[in-house]
Amino acid sequence: MLEVADLEVRYGAIQAVRGISLTAKRGELIALLGANGAGKSTTIMCIAGALKPAAGSIRIAGEDVTSAGPEAMIRKGLATVTETRDVFPDLTVAENLMLGSYIRRHDRAGVTEDRERMLTLFPRLAERSSQPAGTLSGGEQQMLVIARAMMSRPKVLLLDEPSLGLAPAIVDQIFEMIGVLKRSGLTIVLVEQNIAKALEVADRAYVMRLGRIAASGTAGEISAATDFNAVYLGG
Repeated sequence: MLEVADLEVRYGAIQAVRGISLTAKRGELIALLGANGAGKSTTIMCIAGALKPAAGSIRIAGEDVTSAGPEAMIRKGLATVTETRDVFPDLTVAENLMLGSYIRRHDRAGVTEDRERMLTLFPRLAERSSQPAGTLSGGEQQMLVIARAMMSRPKVLLLDEPSLGLAPAIVDQIFEMIGVLKRSGLTIVLVEQNIAKALEVADRAYVMRLGRIAASGTAGEISAATDFNAVYLGG
């Protein structure tokens, strides 16, 4: 479903991503792990179309989308949830969800069906559907941006640090929802510093260090074989 080959990303003279390749099959969840500065978020933003690669290619369902911008990527079936949790604070929860379905605005019945499905999946959002999104807690805003991304009916969902700054109980809820989305057949790429949680839900994982893939394998293989002290602390 997603193929990234020999991807390179530069910020001026600085090469942030150095020829990485990764794949995600239909219905598979892959985790992208590594310390801050490893190149994980840069990789995600490049796949999402927000950054242009210096080299390499990106394919969704076999189609080359390397040069596509963010809006085109959404139309190609890719949705992104960034670590910044950008809600529209003055709009209600329901209005935020509807904005996520903009590319499907002529499919009113389908949009209504999906909105109800998201409110069922995230009952706390249903309780606050008429509330301004800016008044939600951090965990509720994370639920909202994931649900809003799902309103475009993506084939591939990119999640960048969904547990960042959240209380452990809320993190458990977020990962429970991620598991539900995975079981629905959605392909997910997860960037996450909570290694244990990421490997619980992942089928496979890639470990990045200094812009390169340092290790890859099944979640079990990565958990057993990777020295995460070395990855995160340079030991």
